[in-house]
Amino acid sequence: MTVRGMSDDVTHSRAYTPRRALMYVPGNDDRKIQKIPTLDVDCVVLDCEDGVAITKKDEARSNIRRILDTSTVDFGRSECTVRVNSVDSGLCDEDLKVILSAKNLPSSLHLPKVDFVDQLDWFTDTTNRILEGRNCNQKINLIIFIESAQSLLALPEICKTAWQLSTKSHFVPDALVFGSDDYCADIGATRTKHGNELIYARQYLVMVAKAFKLQAIDVVHIDYKDLEGLRTEALNGFHMGFTGKQLIHPGQVKICQEAFTPSDEKIKWAKDLIETFNQEQGLGKGAINFRGQMIDMPLVLQAKNIVQLAAVCGK
Repeated sequence: MTVRGMSDDVTHSRAYTPRRALMYVPGNDDRKIQKIPTLDVDCVVLDCEDGVAITKKDEARSNIRRILDTSTVDFGRSECTVRVNSVDSGLCDEDLKVILSAKNLPSSLHLPKVDFVDQLDWFTDTTNRILEGRNCNQKINLIIFIESAQSLLALPEICKTAWQLSTKSHFVPDALVFGSDDYCADIGATRTKHGNELIYARQYLVMVAKAFKLQAIDVVHIDYKDLEGLRTEALNGFHMGFTGKQLIHPGQVKICQEAFTPSDEKIKWAKDLIETFNQEQGLGKGAINFRGQMIDMPLVLQAKNIVQLAAVCGK
C-alpha cells in the first residue's frame, strides 16, 4: 500500500477506460435507450437518479435490470454503466439489489452525492452482501460523485477510504465526477455561463483525483444547443486536467470527445520528445534539448500521458 491507501499492483495493472464523454440515459426512457447503438460515446450511464422522476424509479431500475439480463441493447464500443440513487436517498439499497442481481453486471457503478466516508462503508457492506457467493471475473469500477461543499472538504479522505475498501470489496475506485448544479445550490452560488463560481472547486477536484490516480469528469454544459460554448468549455476542462465531461444530449458527443483527444500535432510532439529523450539518455547526456526547450522529467511524463491517451482513443 502507498500512503494514499492505494495498491501499486492494482493501479499499475488496470487497463485505462476512456470516458471523454459520459452520456446520461434515463433508465425508464425507452425512446432514448433505443438510440444507444447510434451514440458512439465512450460511456453510457443508465440512470436511476436525477434523470428519473421519483414516481418512475421502480420502472427505471426494472428496465435497466432487463437490459443487463437480456443484452438486447447493442452498446457497441460504449461502456455500459449504471448510476444508482444516493445512499441517503433511501433508494440505493433497492437499486443495488436489483442491478447487482442481473445476469450481466455493468462495468461501472456511479454513486452520487458522496459526502462522508461512512457512505462508502455502507455501500461496501451492502454490495458485499448482495454479491456474496457470486463469481465476479473482475472488480466493478466505482465512479464517485462530488456535489457539495462537505464532499470537497472530505475529498482526500473519501478517495483514500475508497481505495482501502477496494481491497475487501467487489469494487475499485476509477473516477470522480463533479456535480456543479448541486454544488452551487449547496453554497448559494449562481450558476453562470462563464463559470467563474466553479473554478476553485473544479481545480481542486482535478488535483485530488490525480493524486489518487483517478479520472476527473467535468461539469455538464446545460445549453445543449450551444455547441461552440460546449467546445470552449470542454477544451478548457481538458487543459485544466479533466479527462472527460458529462453530457445530456447526443449532439454533444462528437465535439466533446474531440476536445478530450490529443491532436495529431500534439501526439507527434509527444512521440518525438520521448524518442529524443531516450536517445540522449542512452548516450549519457544530462541536459537534453528538444526543439529549443530543455527536457525535464515532468515534461517527459506529460508526453507519455499524451501517447497513452491517444492509444486508448484509437489514434
